[in-house]
Amino acid sequence: MTEDEYRQIFSEVTGSESDLIPLLQVIQEKEGYISEESAQKIASFLKISENRVYGVASFYTQFHFHEPGRNMVKVCLGTACHVRGAQVISDAVERELNIHHGETTPDKRFSYERVACLGCCALGPVVQINNNIYGQVKVTQLAKIFDQYK
Repeated sequence: MTEDEYRQIFSEVTGSESDLIPLLQVIQEKEGYISEESAQKIASFLKISENRVYGVASFYTQFHFHEPGRNMVKVCLGTACHVRGAQVISDAVERELNIHHGETTPDKRFSYERVACLGCCALGPVVQINNNIYGQVKVTQLAKIFDQYK
């Protein structure tokens, strides 16, 4: 982000520590994650330590500290999906993409997250890529599914 973008964002809040979460949310919405530079700028603006910024941001699962991939892969591990083999699918996604939960492929093509529930319980096991839902997924389908996303 540019200095002007930071100035604009900071001009919309009071500058008190209670602005920390709203600032993190706005910056993540713009950048897709909380960069080291953003954490430093927020800390400086709010006159708090970077440790405080990271402490609050790392408490909430909504905040990410790494640039996301172009495509977000989510595997549902909710009860209905779990009993239908979601853990096997999750392990296969990690092998296929060669990354772990919370990571992004080196080419920035995919990021991967395990989630508690996607609300598609009758379709389990479920994989979501961006806004697309894939139900009753089998390990043998993953490569073909991933090939659709460049």
